[in-house]
Amino acid sequence: MNKTPLQIILISTMLAASCNDNTANDKSAQKQDNARVQYKQGSFGYDLAFLLQHDSVVVLETEGGKAQVIVSPKYQAKVFTSTADGKDGMSFGWINYKAFTGPADAHMNAYGGENRIWLGPEGGKFSLFFPGAAKMEFANWKTPAAFDTEAWTVKEETSTQVTLQKQMQLTNYAGTRLDLSVTRNIMILNSRQIASQLHIATDSPGKVVGYQTDNTITNTGQQAWTEATGMPCIWMLDMFNPSPSTVIIIPYKDDPTDKTAKVATTDYFGEIPADRIKYDQGTLFFKADGKSRGKLGIHPEKTRPMAGSYDSQNRILTVTLFEVDSSGKYLNQEWNTHKPAFSGDAVNAYNDGPLANGSQMGPFFEIESVSPAAFLSPGQSLSHRHAVFHFTGDEPELDRICLKLLGVSLATVKKAF
Repeated sequence: MNKTPLQIILISTMLAASCNDNTANDKSAQKQDNARVQYKQGSFGYDLAFLLQHDSVVVLETEGGKAQVIVSPKYQAKVFTSTADGKDGMSFGWINYKAFTGPADAHMNAYGGENRIWLGPEGGKFSLFFPGAAKMEFANWKTPAAFDTEAWTVKEETSTQVTLQKQMQLTNYAGTRLDLSVTRNIMILNSRQIASQLHIATDSPGKVVGYQTDNTITNTGQQAWTEATGMPCIWMLDMFNPSPSTVIIIPYKDDPTDKTAKVATTDYFGEIPADRIKYDQGTLFFKADGKSRGKLGIHPEKTRPMAGSYDSQNRILTVTLFEVDSSGKYLNQEWNTHKPAFSGDAVNAYNDGPLANGSQMGPFFEIESVSPAAFLSPGQSLSHRHAVFHFTGDEPELDRICLKLLGVSLATVKKAF
């Protein structure tokens, strides 16, 4: 069929527009690639340029721009990483670069992120990760898409905080459908707010970044969540970069008169070797070098509302603060149904390592906190606050902060293993 002059003009215009769009996209991708080259791997600038290739991320920053936090709406409202020293500064979060371009994983898409929200329990008779009646083994384990791969909606955004939301429909191991809404507010903290929260002076020559996350779940269904139906809990997980010298530090309530009480659950993935864990007068030390897979947890009656880590190789002191209800009911998350449903831990730590077949997701390590079980009637909500702080600088100043917040000196931490 012969084309009219008008049709020829329209086709030419569309082709030109398409070429211009492709050229603009190519230039944008090239610009981001150049940005990655400009910053060395391990820096905040490198990670920011990488993430901008996959998502229009939200960057929160304090005045002056040295302390910054990257939040991703597309990747489940994660705080991917943060820095205390601008784009050239260290990037504190673990990011799994290869997960962004590879095929989707059937069990969990581990993009990384130094602060992410999951819902529990992982195991137990109210598990959200196993279909009903299925054996609790890796072949049947799957992270729900709502907090594994699906995007969240930005509801509000300023230069220092962002609020994101997600509607979810989940079914637990007991067969109960859970309709809920999850809201997550993330706020970067300035030096005055950090000093107020931690009760420390921040006029030191060191550098710090801190942010607070407020996480809320609301029962949007028609059924109350009870001990018969089961219910979720809020589960916060922080993924960080390990080093050969990194040690996780978890203060706990010590009772010297009770010689029988077990301090921690240490066999989530097989018993943690004795040379990788140590207890010392109310402080648990856990080697976090990313070379041996193991997870531990502490019961709410013994949990203090803080945990942290120290990487002496890079002089990074990390502190997490979170809410704990010592009398609350915490869901058991172990991969079995024979333990009591409400015998769970309130704080956990994980060190990554090779699997039996030699493969490894990381390396990384995690510090985690968990809310009590959400016994909610329709319309009711439960919230859980979790904050993260990273300090860098000279060891005398870091030692002062570690002693004040976590109750131990850096000399003690470095001699633990």
